[in-house]
Amino acid sequence: MKILFLDESGDHDLRIIDPQYPLFVLGGVIVEQAYAEGQMTEEVQDFKHRLFGREDLILHTADITRNRNGFEQLKETSFRQHFYEELNKLMKKLEYKVVACVIRKDVHLSRYGIAAIDPYLFSLDVLVERFCMEVGNVIEGGMILAEKRGITLDHEIELAWLNLKIQGTRYIQASKVESRIAALNLRHKSENLAGLQLADLVVTPIGRYVLGKKIKEDYEIIRSKFRTSREGEIDGHGLVILPK
Repeated sequence: MKILFLDESGDHDLRIIDPQYPLFVLGGVIVEQAYAEGQMTEEVQDFKHRLFGREDLILHTADITRNRNGFEQLKETSFRQHFYEELNKLMKKLEYKVVACVIRKDVHLSRYGIAAIDPYLFSLDVLVERFCMEVGNVIEGGMILAEKRGITLDHEIELAWLNLKIQGTRYIQASKVESRIAALNLRHKSENLAGLQLADLVVTPIGRYVLGKKIKEDYEIIRSKFRTSREGEIDGHGLVILPK
């Protein structure tokens, strides 16, 4: 079974558009279940143990950036450099495919006005399509794990997932969504799942790239991991940027 681990970058609320980051990114990594629960988990835990002497740390971009919740040592320039060098090695070594949908919130809102679909739900449709294509004609060949976001938002996601199984998407019939994807489960960040932490690490660099920020090594690694077409095309297959 393949698992799609999902995370997000930016605020999905169209009433809040940050001029410095007017995007919403929903993305993540597709990993074989046995690998995710075995070697991937071992590699991530080993990385934490080597650098911090503990394995209960949660790799969370916001905490890493702000040197908090166990990452206080990153205030030291030399250690911070060593940390990112080792993290990039880890992300390069692990086996996964990246998929992401980026919504330019300002353009989305100006184009569709009050009819604009919630960016999270819009992105979820897009990623479910790509995941169904990746799973192929395999009954219950895939499962989606997304991070819990609070009672109200979690309920919205569960309703959206139910709707996808009833109505399908623009390109994937409902019957295929229901047969190919066994479930969409919401999990707490505190559960220390390697796949969810990896998903967290890939979404922000993708946002930076779409904004035209300076390309760093982390994005170069992510770019090499994107899901592609048979011809090697990323656009529309591993990375979808909307509106077009």
